[in-house]
Formats: sequence, C-alpha cells, structure tokens
Amino acid sequence: MLRIRGALIAALVAAALPGCKIIKTPTAEEKAAAAAKTAFDPNAKVEAIWQSQAVPYYQKRAGELKDVVAAVAAGPDQAGEKYGNPRKQASAPWTYAVKFTGKVVAADTQSRAATLDVDADGDGKADAKVQIGPALRGTALRDTLDFVNFNEFKNQIEWAQFGKAFNEKANTAFLSAVPRDGITGKTVTVVGAFPLPSGSDLPLVTPSELTVAP
Repeated sequence: MLRIRGALIAALVAAALPGCKIIKTPTAEEKAAAAAKTAFDPNAKVEAIWQSQAVPYYQKRAGELKDVVAAVAAGPDQAGEKYGNPRKQASAPWTYAVKFTGKVVAADTQSRAATLDVDADGDGKADAKVQIGPALRGTALRDTLDFVNFNEFKNQIEWAQFGKAFNEKANTAFLSAVPRDGITGKTVTVVGAFPLPSGSDLPLVTPSELTVAP
C-alpha cells in the first residue's frame, strides 16, 4: 500500500512540473528601467497636447484685452465663465484667455523673469505686462484649459510639474527667439492667459503665442 501511495505521489508531482514557471527576480537595472517607462513625464504630456489642443483652445477662448479687462472689472466669476476655465477647482483663482496687438512701451530684459509692457489701445500707456522669460511666473497656461483636471494626476507635485511644463514649452517654442535688445517701440501680437490681477496691477500675461512685427 505504501509503495502504491508513493508511486501516485511521484506521478502527481511529475505531472505538475511541466506547468510550473520559475519567475526570475528582476535586477536593480531592470527595476529602474521599468520604473522609467511608467514615470510621469510632464514635458511629454504637454508636448502631446500643445499644438493639437492647447494652442487652438487659447485662440478660440481668448477675448480682446479691453473686453476681458472690462468683464473682469464687472464680475470676475462671470468673466471666468466666458474667458476662463469654468471647470476649475473651486478654490483656484480665475485665469483668463486673452489676445491683443500693441506697442512695447517698456521692457525689462535684464532679469531672467523678463517682461514687456504693452500699450494695446494706443494711448501710450501700458495695458498689460507680458512675460517673455526664461523664468515665467505662475501657471496661467495650464489653469485656463478646461480639458485638463487636477484629479487626473497622482498628486499635487505632478500637477505643479505639469503647470511648469507649459511655461517651459512656451520658452522653447517661441519665447527664446524674442529679441532682448531694441524691442521697445516694436509692435507685438500676443495670445495667452493671465490670472486675476491684484488691485491696480496690470494683467500679467503668459503667452501661448507671441510674434514681433519687423
């Protein structure tokens, strides 16, 4: 009887062996490679939507500067519904898509956070301050889009990196080519976004497009 039991057990073990699979423990290099494939890449995420979705969105959503500023003065929330992202987080400040053409009346190009003061209505006074970088403040470009959502991201860090990547894309796409010398007096055309200004501050516009007339 014992011999029969032993034979049966041996047979069962032998039958099971072909179905067994030995799983190799990954090396540190293999783990790192796998992690790299799944790592969050904010620049790639922005690159994927910039030309096909983001730029057309700003163009369609943007209002003329004088109209947007007047709407903000009348009611920031109502202006945000029309020119901003109505799906924004309730606690987030409003940002507004805007477009204008005007003359550069002053330029601060010595700082890394370089800006142009632009007169858009021809009265000789600045109506907007336009960021030309390379250091761009804020995340207005990200925040004005209604097709991206904080809940799609793993955490606040990824969301912040995503916002910064829009600024980096604007730098590499066109802002790095904006001349730093002799730009005062030039005419610029801008499409972009700005956050709700504080007090009497000029709108601080982060461009999604900026061209300088010859």
